[in-house]
Amino acid sequence: MLKIEIIAVGRVRKGPYYEFIEEYKKRIQWPLTIHEIEAKSTEPVRAQQEESDKIQDKLSNSAIVVVLDERGDGLRSLDFAHTLDKFKNSGETHIQFVIGGADGLLDAVRDRADILLSFGQQTWPHLMARVMLLEQVYRAQQILAGHPYHRE
Repeated sequence: MLKIEIIAVGRVRKGPYYEFIEEYKKRIQWPLTIHEIEAKSTEPVRAQQEESDKIQDKLSNSAIVVVLDERGDGLRSLDFAHTLDKFKNSGETHIQFVIGGADGLLDAVRDRADILLSFGQQTWPHLMARVMLLEQVYRAQQILAGHPYHRE
């Protein structure tokens, strides 16, 4: 069974994003943990460095690290599901996804990635990216289970 961790900059407060996230957390059957990272500094360069340090502290040497980044590769949902399945079948049990904040990620985090994943060329708010990632993890779970949730 895959253990999924999401390391994300920003806290989710009550509201639409919170409701979506809670719904997907209920639907995802794989063990799921979300770590919310916040910088104390309000100065952008310092905050970005602080976020980077906190993210790197959470990264495990034994996990596959997938960093969401606009420079990454876009994967169709089926390909994303097959990628997760390939990891599972090769003995990997721990996948960590990283979502940066408003100022993006430093190269130190990007360089740690096994995969750079993009949700397209547009820039998405980090909370929306979190919901989109959870939906894709749920969709992958359903595809791999042979459930008709996903339609091609």
